[in-house]
Amino acid sequence: MSPQTTPIADADQDLELAERLLAPDGTRVAHPLLDPYVADVDAGTLRALHRDMVVLRRIDAEGVALQRQGQLGLWAPCQGQEATQIGTARALDPRDYVFPSYRETGVIYARGARPADYVRMWRGEEGAAYDPAALRVAPLQIIIGAQTLHAVGYALGIRHEGADEVAVTYFGDGATSQGDVNEAMIFAASYGAPVVFVCQNNHWAISEPVAVQSQYPIAGRAPGFGIPSLRVDGNDVLACLAAMRWALEHARSGRGPAYIEAVTYRMGPHTTADDPTRYRPEGELEYWRRRDPIARLDAHLRARGELDDAQMAETQAVADAVAREMRAECLGMVTRPPLAVFDGVYAEPHTGLERQRDEYAAYLASFESEA
Repeated sequence: MSPQTTPIADADQDLELAERLLAPDGTRVAHPLLDPYVADVDAGTLRALHRDMVVLRRIDAEGVALQRQGQLGLWAPCQGQEATQIGTARALDPRDYVFPSYRETGVIYARGARPADYVRMWRGEEGAAYDPAALRVAPLQIIIGAQTLHAVGYALGIRHEGADEVAVTYFGDGATSQGDVNEAMIFAASYGAPVVFVCQNNHWAISEPVAVQSQYPIAGRAPGFGIPSLRVDGNDVLACLAAMRWALEHARSGRGPAYIEAVTYRMGPHTTADDPTRYRPEGELEYWRRRDPIARLDAHLRARGELDDAQMAETQAVADAVAREMRAECLGMVTRPPLAVFDGVYAEPHTGLERQRDEYAAYLASFESEA
């Protein structure tokens, strides 16, 4: 499908330029391209997607709370982006490999992360995060856009070996201004790499609005590299599922990379170190709250008679249980002594390393003397 190439004037137009299957009020919308990719989705699948999003929002809220209570050094909230992450991640095959940024809590949840996996990195503990081999998800990437190059490199390996899998990389609208992302797209297109690029356009690259970086839809850039793209409503979990199935089919069939721009919104701060009230226009958050991805699917299911208060209570109980386990795992972690950071760096003792250890020990001791 050819992306729109007209300037974006406002939020309403921004959403109208995105393909969808569920309107903001939950009404099902027919779509000739996307409909075939969700023909098998029944009420049970929709309830599962709804449950995933509710659990993800609860995990996210617990992460913020743990950081505010001094248990985590930082947290990158994903509230508002649940449909994009759950919809695309649930379309993946177990053999596919994901290269995320630092905000993809929902993606690692969908890939089977355990409660401790969400907090280990943000707490600065040994082991970094989850087991990449078990989840088939590369470590969370802090450097903006770097994971796109890693994904394309992996995809080139897939192509070389003739494996039946796809590399998938997630990044934000701000990352599209990075050279790494554009270089990754060049290599992917030139060598026909089986990789899917997923841009979560949440409208804010830290404190810069997306309109500063791109006055036209971001999905319109991909065809310039020879990569087909889709621009979907990122608050519509059904459209996100369909779009990812379309992209995976394209990449897995040997036709090269595909690109998805999911138009969504970051309801919280960029990270817990950020204050969005300093730059976000008054009223913008409320506008997007009325387009909440969970409320949208909730309305659709209730209109069909497929979700009631009792089922919702059960889902919330599951979410609360995950959050309790996440908190318990976090509070139960035993942090290594600071000097242990030098352990296991080299197989044999190293005089240079010993000197660094002594210098660091003296630095730590200086705080004790001040106290």
